[in-house]
Amino acid sequence: MRSAALAALLVLALTSGGCSLSYQLESFSFGKSDKSEKSADKTEITGSIAAAKPAEVPHDADLVYTRAAVNEMLTRAGKDVSVPWENPKTGARGTVTAIASAYSSDGLTCRDFLASYLHEGSEDWLQGEACRARAGKWEVRTLKPWKRT
Repeated sequence: MRSAALAALLVLALTSGGCSLSYQLESFSFGKSDKSEKSADKTEITGSIAAAKPAEVPHDADLVYTRAAVNEMLTRAGKDVSVPWENPKTGARGTVTAIASAYSSDGLTCRDFLASYLHEGSEDWLQGEACRARAGKWEVRTLKPWKRT
């Protein structure tokens, strides 16, 4: 009886212990093996998701329209106002939306906003800050790719 229990315990240990066995699959490759090819390419592919390309800031010609939309949006002073913009020459377009209440920075009234930028078949998002200049016109102080958190 004792030997049967010991044998059952040994079988259980061997079958469950196999899950932690570590080995390299390269050792099972068939055909010609060239060590220089193996050591030269250390790239590991783990999925099919392409690396994200960095967001683009609008070109100067498109920035004119984006800044005009920012000024119009902030002049309306609404909390949830979005203003579309489009450059008919380049086909680029998007919207500008305020995302925060006004605040004071360096003695100026400022607002943060998000802008979409649709161009050449791609879409980018930008975050920016605009402040009201002494003359009362809103001016974009920063505009950079939006970092999603």
